[in-house]
Amino acid sequence: MNERLWGILVDSFPKLLGYGIRVTIPLTVLSFALALVIALIVALIQYAQVKVLRQICRFYIWIIRGTPLLVQLYIVFFGLPSVGVVLEAFPAALLVLGFNEGAYMAETMRGALESVSTGQVEAGYCVGMNYLQIMIHVVLPQAFRTAFPTLGNSMISMLKETSMAATITVMEMFRQAQVINGRVYESLGLYCEVALIYLIFCTLLTWIQRRGEKKLASYGGKRK
Repeated sequence: MNERLWGILVDSFPKLLGYGIRVTIPLTVLSFALALVIALIVALIQYAQVKVLRQICRFYIWIIRGTPLLVQLYIVFFGLPSVGVVLEAFPAALLVLGFNEGAYMAETMRGALESVSTGQVEAGYCVGMNYLQIMIHVVLPQAFRTAFPTLGNSMISMLKETSMAATITVMEMFRQAQVINGRVYESLGLYCEVALIYLIFCTLLTWIQRRGEKKLASYGGKRK
């Protein structure tokens, strides 16, 4: 590695890491929170077999899962202004990432809800609990325990997908790498460096996910 490239990488690393902490991580966390809320609502509607709303949810899942994330970002950020809906880049990315991942997570949550035996629901009614109490105290805790590993994987995937926000001018970590490269023309070194930072972030999330899985397993009587 020549001295010029080394100097560029040393200088750019804190800048890229700073944008990762200030923009990429918040975008990931906020988008994931939105996706989780959407997924829970959609899954509960399907689980409850609310006919009209269930069809709307299926339509939403079909549309989102059948179209690329990049196209969805372009429609919201570049397309909606033509009909009078203008969003800043960061909120647009947050909404698109949240609704996109929410469709996939909704299927995860639906499967987790359906994995809880109907006998436990019936037992809840037998002891005098209403539907809402059964969902809160019986079904949802078990469903979240079942879905947790997959939801953790979704968050890790979302962290990497935030790089797509660079295409709509969100100044996140990958976009900053593009800006720096536009000045110094060291594509290989800079993009490998930003890949390393993504790897560090994903490794930390993976560690947190595994700790969470062990904690939930201990609550479920499966201490390792």
